Amino acid sequence: MKKYTNTGNKDTRSGFGAGMTQLGKTNPNVVALCADLTGSLKMDEFQANHPERFFQIGIAEANMMGIAAGMTIGGKIPFTGTFANFSTGRVYDQIRQSIAYSGKNVKICASHAGVTLGEDGATHQILEDIGLMKMLPGMTVINTCDYNQTKAATLAIAEHKGPVYLRFGRPSVANFTPENQTFEIGKAVHLIEGTDVTIVATGHLVWEAIQAAETLFEQGISAEVINIHTIKPLDAEAILKSVTKTGCIVTAEEHNYLGGLGESVSRVLAENHPTPQAFVATQDTFGESGTPAQLMEKYGLNAAAIVQKTLDVLKRK
Repeated sequence: MKKYTNTGNKDTRSGFGAGMTQLGKTNPNVVALCADLTGSLKMDEFQANHPERFFQIGIAEANMMGIAAGMTIGGKIPFTGTFANFSTGRVYDQIRQSIAYSGKNVKICASHAGVTLGEDGATHQILEDIGLMKMLPGMTVINTCDYNQTKAATLAIAEHKGPVYLRFGRPSVANFTPENQTFEIGKAVHLIEGTDVTIVATGHLVWEAIQAAETLFEQGISAEVINIHTIKPLDAEAILKSVTKTGCIVTAEEHNYLGGLGESVSRVLAENHPTPQAFVATQDTFGESGTPAQLMEKYGLNAAAIVQKTLDVLKRK
């Protein structure tokens, strides 16, 4: 079984910041807007290097989305930055009407998603954002797994024409994908080949899926692990090819099981190849205050939960 090495824990939001710094040097049309969270979004270096292309909007997220939509008319590529809760739920009407409806080339970049936001609690730990954004026609939805992939995705979405939702997080997590990778929107990444079960994971759960596969391997179970960084458009071909071989699937995400990756996978399976499926996700609940590790444990969002769900779904083959 292929092994992956953690080169050192890093927060994915810093990967976004590094990507913005590089875009500042290479793409003069990229502009950045922030809702009073420059440090939290790691946009400081872009602001320092390109003050004429950085716009501090303040705590006025709806206004930020409207400004960003307007900037695209002049050929600019606006990247908006705030917490995931404020990037989606607070401004859904503005995104729908001003950005998605007319296909504006706005990049909605959202940090502090999911329960790994930690001690800030349920009001900030949005677990519905992927569902909200994937339902908007024409919206691309990306959820990256580590620092390197987040940086690569930030660079890639600048070249993509149309609205994008890029989701990442606050905590330091394993950094294990290639440093100078090419990020291909809509193309799943096969991490581990297997024959008994397919595990598709997104975001922070990708590393947990790798750890789960190693545990399962020790138990004589061959798990195929696929990194689904793009939830919309979903790489249905990769999923179907895998489940045709393995016969069952586990989906893993730091999101409500309603509206997230698992639900998108279910649609693909129902329409093409009905397959036993188990869900690792929050079960239609809000979060609460606690450390990221405590919350991942409580809500069943870790390697141990993936192992258990795998054992359950194998019984249904």
